Amino acid sequence: MKRQKRDKSDRAYTKGYQTGVSGRSKDICPHVEPQLRQAWLTGWREGRVDNWDGMIGVSGVHRLSDTSHL
Repeated sequence: MKRQKRDKSDRAYTKGYQTGVSGRSKDICPHVEPQLRQAWLTGWREGRVDNWDGMIGVSGVHRLSDTSHL
């Protein structure tokens, strides 16, 4: 089984980051459970900061692989 399937918090963070770096709204967070919602929003915030700093495209992908949110 893939790691993504086991660690829902990490997956939520990654999806939030991807949403934030693409410039989309935090209002589209799909999670209701507080822990997953928090992980998604943390990723979204970091993604938005990277978007504002110009880290989009390949730079954003490298940033995502280097980021550890826990």
